[in-house]
Amino acid sequence: MNKPRSPHNPERPGYGTQGREVLLYANYFELKSVGKGLYRYHLDIEGGGPRKSPTGKKAKQIVHLLLEEHFPELKTHIVTDYKSTMISHRKVLDEENEPVAFDVRYRDEYSDEYPERPEVYRVVCKFTGRLDPAHLLNYLTSSDAAAMFDSKADVLQALNIAVGHHPKSDTSIISTASNKHYPMVGGLVEKFNLGAGLEALRGYFVSVRAATARILVNVQVKYMACYQDGPLRQVIGEFQHSGSLDPHSLGKFLLKMKVRVTHIERKNKKGEMIPRIKTIRGLATPRDGQSLANPPKVSRIGAGPREVQFFLEAPGQPSSQQSGSASSQGKKGKKPAKAGPKPSGSYITVADFFQRYNVSVDPSMPVVNVGDKENPSYLPVEVCMVEPGQPAKAKLTPNQTQQMLRFAVRTPAQNAMSIVTQGTETLGIGDSANPTLVDFGIQHNPSLITVPGRVLSAPNVCYKDGKSNQKQITPIGGSWNMKSIRFSTSTKLSNWTWILIAPRKGRQHFENPNDLDDCLQKFTAKLNEVGVMAAAPKQGRRIVYNRDTYEMDINTTISDLLRVEGKSKLELILTILPFKDTELYNCIKQACDIRHGIRNVNVLGERFRNCADQYFANVGLKFNLKLGGINQLLRPTELGIIGENKTMLVGIDVTHPSPGSADNAPSVAGMVASIDSFLGQWPAEIRIQTKARNEMVEDLDSMLKSHLHRWASHHKGAFPENIIVYRDGVSEGQYDLVVENELPRLKDACKALYPASMTAKALPKFSIMIVGKRHHTRFFPTGDQDADRSSNPVNGTVVDRGITEARNWDFYLQAHTALKGTARPAHYFTIWDEIFVKIKPSSLPRGQTTADLLESMTHHMCYLFGRATKAVSICPPAYYADLVCTRARCYLSNVFDPVTPSGSVSAGSGPVSLFESSQVRIHPNVKDTMFYI
Repeated sequence: MNKPRSPHNPERPGYGTQGREVLLYANYFELKSVGKGLYRYHLDIEGGGPRKSPTGKKAKQIVHLLLEEHFPELKTHIVTDYKSTMISHRKVLDEENEPVAFDVRYRDEYSDEYPERPEVYRVVCKFTGRLDPAHLLNYLTSSDAAAMFDSKADVLQALNIAVGHHPKSDTSIISTASNKHYPMVGGLVEKFNLGAGLEALRGYFVSVRAATARILVNVQVKYMACYQDGPLRQVIGEFQHSGSLDPHSLGKFLLKMKVRVTHIERKNKKGEMIPRIKTIRGLATPRDGQSLANPPKVSRIGAGPREVQFFLEAPGQPSSQQSGSASSQGKKGKKPAKAGPKPSGSYITVADFFQRYNVSVDPSMPVVNVGDKENPSYLPVEVCMVEPGQPAKAKLTPNQTQQMLRFAVRTPAQNAMSIVTQGTETLGIGDSANPTLVDFGIQHNPSLITVPGRVLSAPNVCYKDGKSNQKQITPIGGSWNMKSIRFSTSTKLSNWTWILIAPRKGRQHFENPNDLDDCLQKFTAKLNEVGVMAAAPKQGRRIVYNRDTYEMDINTTISDLLRVEGKSKLELILTILPFKDTELYNCIKQACDIRHGIRNVNVLGERFRNCADQYFANVGLKFNLKLGGINQLLRPTELGIIGENKTMLVGIDVTHPSPGSADNAPSVAGMVASIDSFLGQWPAEIRIQTKARNEMVEDLDSMLKSHLHRWASHHKGAFPENIIVYRDGVSEGQYDLVVENELPRLKDACKALYPASMTAKALPKFSIMIVGKRHHTRFFPTGDQDADRSSNPVNGTVVDRGITEARNWDFYLQAHTALKGTARPAHYFTIWDEIFVKIKPSSLPRGQTTADLLESMTHHMCYLFGRATKAVSICPPAYYADLVCTRARCYLSNVFDPVTPSGSVSAGSGPVSLFESSQVRIHPNVKDTMFYI
């Protein structure tokens, strides 16, 4: 008797068979030899006394010194992550049952001798078990689906440490915690100026992965925006040259930047310079050091070296000269001392102090604080060199983003060539022998692997013709146009108006009111042509953009328009923008979606005034969706079980604070769901998470309840029998958490609403797919016949073998056509299935498997993204959920993208106390619409 299949991490129900077969390269190398048996050790670095256990670069140096001082003869026989794990193919400790402690004397990475009284750290090394990669390979090769191998994650971790050891050990390579490595010197360096003090680096991600019958090494080209290295004065000049003269913005830009101080030199025995590294905590401000007995005197934020004075104690007293920085001295207290003997010393400007080091300063340049607010320590920019390879903390500007794309968008062939040449050399897996991997017995094939793929057929997309008859369109290359066709479900727009925001000066897009009237008339005609039965717009309002008052002006204008229309109820406001401006856009969306409850579509005046037919049609797509219409349909047979009208689709995503966000910025969850089998309307729910950076959604039950009520309102009170969830934004290590934490909440929502007659049948059934967008897998055509115009695989390409595991149910799907660059497929991984397992093979079309059903259903859905006339890269439930989260960031832009700093601005992970869901609560007038589209 066959054992019932578990719904958790279901086994693959066979491979897909549909579609035209193709052969593709993948950015993976196969390990020809996986090496010898391994010994694994856990490292615990004790801080000692009141000291905290070191982390980051200090921990890395301590582990380096541990190997140098205590295991010098095992240099190529030990690899480490330089944090907590050490791997060797030899036995390192004589005693395996008890931990062994090693005392490590500390010196910094540039010194070749120890100080007279070095810090001593105790590193406890504990044997945690033997691992054998050959056993993992046997498991991956076994045809027994029920076979178990509990050490899979441990073996892969050990192999990842071995493969990643070379770039992490090379001081000329910057390595990040996410296995990305960027060459900084020599012929492998590739960088690009982004402007405003930033540059982009090209590097490589590496990861060891398990696949059916083999172990692979995944290598992908990666990019990092970082501060330009070199003189700090030059970096600040670049930043200010971009137009950012505000000292608040400059202080935020410099925050936590590491600089090498040049006015005091120290050398090791070899005569090499020992760099002194300082961290910038901000610019000089009048609030610095106020609790000191002799606080510094700073005239303004961002003051120059002649405007900043600090108290220098007299000779014979403990002096700031010892540190070589301009430090205010004095005992700390709540208030400056008022009594007692006169302090022995005097105030001196930063400029005068650094004359002692023959440093000429530019009075127009700001002084930087490398101490902190309580105990500032000042340096002029002339003695600071920016350390290379520091990731930029702030969000890129639109211009920097454009420059990054110029550097990063390359043809598939260019990326593939980089991977097999510079990539393998950077990572130490190229032709030149890596002695460590040789000793470990790890060898890889130098060529990219090939994998079988299939090109799925595109579905026909259904619209209406001019006589309201259904009209089918066959996409070409994943796209189509709307010539002579109308939306599948039309809408009516009786009462709408516009707001024109005009620039204060410069070119006016509509100087003559008649020009705007003419443009609106043509746009209204186009709306009617494509299926929005629109009346002429009511008289709108013109606002002159004022950066200081635009928020009040917009809200006042919307209130006036709503009051004028009164009981006739305004349905939609078209906003014509003077230029692209994120703050202005966010303000309008917050006003319309949250405060006033009115549908809104924004257009750029520059594009709207051209009255281009295609542009008007694209804006019409948004109009119809926001009004509740359906733009395009597929035949029910193209959507498998969804066409039976008993299955609701749900999309879930979470957005987190990013670099540059305020400390108290929350994470926000978004959920969308279908209301019927047409998949044309997807209302949304938004919730603020109580703890920042928590990927698991906390309020899922109430969010799903709202969607279930909407479904029932469209199905005479009935609830769906099946719920298919496409969950976005979850890393591989969190798959099980979705089942453990989120699935019970989804089921609780159903238990609270479903009638006993359905719960008795264990309804609804759930299936959950994780949608991966940020993975590192790419495919390249092996022949021109299988490539599109941008030399990527053709749209509809699906890969479910070669780089996947037989026991997992996952596949890669490139549904879209990438206009340029290297296409990134979406990765779909089934972590829970109660629905597809119940489908009998006999009920499927001839020659189709259950795997085909899920792949084709997901692929076909990509043609139903309502805002486009093309197939999109990820299926609509995940895409719409991502858009909802993006819209939520608009509502909370004051903390996600603060304009001026209010304290420190690093992405936090603690509790969120200043935010309530009311700040993202959609107005009742529009909460059941696709307000976010």
